[in-house]
Amino acid sequence: YASHQACQKIIENAPDSFVALTFSKLILSLETDFAFPMKDLYKLNVEDFELALDLLRDWRIDRFYIGKAKAFDTATHNTDLHKS
Repeated sequence: YASHQACQKIIENAPDSFVALTFSKLILSLETDFAFPMKDLYKLNVEDFELALDLLRDWRIDRFYIGKAKAFDTATHNTDLHKS
């Protein structure tokens, strides 16, 4: 997704900037149980705020399809077990 690549570029180009640190914390929070301070999003300029929202949307879509694929795999496996 474009949002992932844009965030990655920001993090790589200016790793110590507030924006890069915010995106890093947001990504870490999405992938772990690390708490993310939502108020940091409101400190971003409009363009970076929109990028953060795009990142959240993309992550949510990814999680939906991963969950759907896992459910399908489980159902298929269960059906195969009960065929015999």
